[in-house]
Amino acid sequence: MLDIQKKYTPSFYAILSLPATAMGFALCVQISALSWLLSTQYSLNIHEVGFVWAAGPIAGIIGQVVIGLISDKVWFWGGRRKPFILVGGTIAAISLLALTGLGEISQWTGLSLLVVAIIVALTLDLSINISFNPTRSIIADVTPVGEKRTKGYTWMQTISGMFGVLAYAIGAYYGNYSLIYFGIILVFLFSIIPPFFITEPKSITTEEVRVKEKIRTQSETGQLYRIYLAHGFCWLGVQTMFVYMFFYVQDTMGITSDTEAGQVVSISFLVLNTVGFILPATVLEPVAKKIGRVKVHVVAIGMMAIGYLLMTWFGTSIWLVYTFMAVAGIGWAATVSLPFAIMTEKVDKAKMGLFMGIFNLSVVIPQLIVSLGFGSFIQQAENKNIIFIICTVCLALSTLLWSLVREQTVNKDQPNNNQNATSH
Repeated sequence: MLDIQKKYTPSFYAILSLPATAMGFALCVQISALSWLLSTQYSLNIHEVGFVWAAGPIAGIIGQVVIGLISDKVWFWGGRRKPFILVGGTIAAISLLALTGLGEISQWTGLSLLVVAIIVALTLDLSINISFNPTRSIIADVTPVGEKRTKGYTWMQTISGMFGVLAYAIGAYYGNYSLIYFGIILVFLFSIIPPFFITEPKSITTEEVRVKEKIRTQSETGQLYRIYLAHGFCWLGVQTMFVYMFFYVQDTMGITSDTEAGQVVSISFLVLNTVGFILPATVLEPVAKKIGRVKVHVVAIGMMAIGYLLMTWFGTSIWLVYTFMAVAGIGWAATVSLPFAIMTEKVDKAKMGLFMGIFNLSVVIPQLIVSLGFGSFIQQAENKNIIFIICTVCLALSTLLWSLVREQTVNKDQPNNNQNATSH
């Protein structure tokens, strides 16, 4: 084990964050470029784009839970999570490359463009899901409960969010094809190199600790359900924005140029993610130490709901849209960092991968609902302002549900029994 891991240095947190950053960047490429690519380059309508997006959540429902369960119990290539990060990252990079040649793949295979797009999207999302669970679970595996674990997840979002901003900047100023090609290289390198600098504990917990955690977590079941439901409503709103904002910009803002509309969307997501990567380590973590993670999260999600509400009222000016996205970014900063720290303190550490996979269902099921259920409804709506009305209602419900989650009473770091475990 390297000294940087033993001492929990900033460089260790940075390295620990890179695999999740790779998967986050792949997701940013998908969010920024997929709807634009399918609608402008391959002429698919809103409903068909929704079908393509539905492939990912289906992969997530299966992939995250299964991979999480398997990664809890296996050990090969010198790790528990490492093998899945290496394989998933490689497949994700190849899938991004395939996005640039959907037409050629369609001609070569004789399959329709829609079928090819669904297969590529499914492969990309499955690869992301193969890796995303282990990249998040490994943070809990190598950090003790309390401030160090919260720091692990806030650093994860800070590093990941910084590169997410870079993704949207590249998409906005150099075009989505440049973004995809850059993503191929980054996703591959950040998935392959960092795992070799992280030592995983071969034994997750001692038997004594496992029994104590089982007793403790049995009383947290009701709390977990509240977390899952609250996080699910949050993602209903967030995913609606990600998938359909391109059509909101075209309709509500009166921008007819596909290129200009794509740039507005990219800059909007750039603003969202700039706030999203700056706040976790600089604001959310220190404030959470004083008033608690749950309280901070409730306020942040409430701010996101307000940002969406303002969009429904005044979102016709480009600069106002960017302003409201900055407000929404407060909630985004919390969404991709604090729930992981909150959830991992309420589950059995020996089953972290499984619970992380179950937790991911509160993300992928809403994604599936948005893709299959909201697409036809939004397409038929005369006023695409309905997109952010849906976002507002979902985030308001999420805020209410998060307010019912009990704050963890023990905030100081508990001993990390993994540090003395034998590693290979």
